[in-house]
Amino acid sequence: MPVQNLLIKIADVTDALLLTSLGITTFIAAFAKDNRKEDMDKYIAEEMNIGKITEELKDQNSLFFLAYFNDDLSGYAKIRWSKIPDELANNIPIELERIYVLEKHQGKKIGAALLNLCLTHAVTHGYDTLWLGVWGQNHKAINFYLHRGFEFFGSHQFILGNDIQTDRLMKKVLQQMV
Repeated sequence: MPVQNLLIKIADVTDALLLTSLGITTFIAAFAKDNRKEDMDKYIAEEMNIGKITEELKDQNSLFFLAYFNDDLSGYAKIRWSKIPDELANNIPIELERIYVLEKHQGKKIGAALLNLCLTHAVTHGYDTLWLGVWGQNHKAINFYLHRGFEFFGSHQFILGNDIQTDRLMKKVLQQMV
């Protein structure tokens, strides 16, 4: 079902400040309650600053999508095709590295629309698998992906500040468009 009043656009370097702010806001909302403040602060300072986001936007191996609901910035997704887990070495995979929707816009199917756009991009560009890492304790996100046909295939470490966490790896095998 299409989301009414939703516009999704590809981000570029002129969106760096906007994307940095959105990234920090959504990351804090998603994870602050379950993690130590010092770990959150360190991760945000190192990984979610304007310089880092600008470099990610310039990276030719990744793409950001910005979602606007009624002209209000509501969420974003990032895909990249430079990292391949060993378990997918025989595939042509693309990673859904980030997907976040502001709390006030959750429940409006914006996350599903962003995911569908990432899936469509993957298929039309010849990828056969969309994969992601999701924190093992993020049950809401895990259920979101399971409901959309993703399955578990491994795990890896994610370092949040000084805390070593385990991400569950999930994948969806893509049907090629005819």
